[in-house]
Amino acid sequence: MIYCVEDDNSIRDLMIYALNAADMEAEGFPEGGTFWMAMKQELPDLIILDIMLPGEDGISILKRLKASPVTVSIPVILATARGTEYDKVVGLDLGADDYLTKPFGMMEMIARIKAVLRRSRRTGNRTVLQAGPVVIDTGRHTVSVHGRHVALTLKEYDLLHMLIRDPERVFSREQIMQSVWGEDFLGETRTVDVHIGTLRTKLGEAGSMIKTVRGVGYKMENAYE
Repeated sequence: MIYCVEDDNSIRDLMIYALNAADMEAEGFPEGGTFWMAMKQELPDLIILDIMLPGEDGISILKRLKASPVTVSIPVILATARGTEYDKVVGLDLGADDYLTKPFGMMEMIARIKAVLRRSRRTGNRTVLQAGPVVIDTGRHTVSVHGRHVALTLKEYDLLHMLIRDPERVFSREQIMQSVWGEDFLGETRTVDVHIGTLRTKLGEAGSMIKTVRGVGYKMENAYE
């Protein structure tokens, strides 16, 4: 099933007709409200999402999709107006898989859909981990908070992954050092404290979920206030 979120009735009808002619099941929505209602009934294999929509725009919808562990792995192709380079960059940073520049041909649309679906099937073993608004997609090696991509160093990513995969468990500094830096690392446990500090900063308000357990180490709380 392909969902097409497009407010222009003629374009949306043409997209659905072309997809059906290519033996793809498709359903169209003029705005976010009806789209979200359909998402509660059936999750699609792919979403074509227009950025310029009445009410909730495409970027906001994309953020919500990527913030939820239920929908984060659904491939999304953005439809953007010609010359909106900024929207394309923002969309790709938020996790969109590809984009189409209007006006686009139906053959191009179908080709891009098939290419994205092939890629997503090759990475179908992705695992999504979440604590509050923090989401790790281990297949893509990405981190997002409230749908916003967060750039982490490799050690910061490994540290967050260790904490989030076992929430509420307290890890000592020595355990973290051994797991993230390896047994042969000759640094001090202060290294852990420094990386925890930078990780909290990059996660913003969600960084408060990483708790210091005095005299022991750190843990990731599963609740977010």
